[in-house]
Amino acid sequence: MKKNKRSGLYVSERRWGIILALPAILGFLIFTLGPMVASLFFSLTDWKIGGEFTFIGLENYKTMITEDPLFKKSLGATLYYSLGSVPLVIIVAFIVSLLLNQKVKGLSIFRTIYYLPVIVPSIASTMLWLWIFNPDFGLFNSMLKMMGMPGLQWIYDERTAVPSLILMSTWGIGNSAVIFLAGLQGIPTHLFEAVDIDGGNAFHKLLYVTIPSMTPTIFFNLIMSLIGTLQVFNEAYIMTNGGPNNSTLFYVYYLFRTAFQETKMGYASALAWVLFLIIMLLTLIVFKSSKSWVYYEGGDK
Repeated sequence: MKKNKRSGLYVSERRWGIILALPAILGFLIFTLGPMVASLFFSLTDWKIGGEFTFIGLENYKTMITEDPLFKKSLGATLYYSLGSVPLVIIVAFIVSLLLNQKVKGLSIFRTIYYLPVIVPSIASTMLWLWIFNPDFGLFNSMLKMMGMPGLQWIYDERTAVPSLILMSTWGIGNSAVIFLAGLQGIPTHLFEAVDIDGGNAFHKLLYVTIPSMTPTIFFNLIMSLIGTLQVFNEAYIMTNGGPNNSTLFYVYYLFRTAFQETKMGYASALAWVLFLIIMLLTLIVFKSSKSWVYYEGGDK
């Protein structure tokens, strides 16, 4: 009797577990896995929104690599932005987190100030930066003129458009800085005390304790920043419209334009899958390289 009662209780708990997990499971199947499978099928077709689709196999991928100059242009612009933005954001966020980890008056206020840009809507942020980059009355050119230097065209010049957006990416370091700050506060204090006993200074603490202890956190921020920058969209859509001369035609913006302006949904699906493979490949490379530079407590890499 006890056995049957326990068995019935187990079945009831399992049933309720499935019922409670069902919304998440259905959400994943309907809104994530389903669209992914559909896009994979559409990538093998010639389909425009509102029209009939024709199965063409790998023709979209062949066209992308051999005949589409904008594919290479957008991929190059995105990689350029990513290679410039990721190291800059990580370095600036790490330095800010070091400063926010100090014991000074009003520290909570400074932490709030540095995190505020993260909660500002991205549309509002880009509109603000449009004013900052304005070549006639923008803040940056006003500062340059005060120092007796000539103004720049910033996002309105093909040579400086992407570097300007890379500079703008430091505006959103709040998330990375908070994660770095959490990692800094988790470093055992006895490691710093050991450096003091050995006669070391603040630089030795940074080089031999802080940075090695923070490599797992740096690794996490590196992965997240890399994935995020490869999907950059708002800046090109709102600020530059992909210009000048397609210099800021980032990959996701090109994908959006292909799908919803040119209505080439089949070709856009192929572009999306190529981006997925690129992100997966780069992520795997970073994971593979982490064995040589990420150190965990206990001495294991």
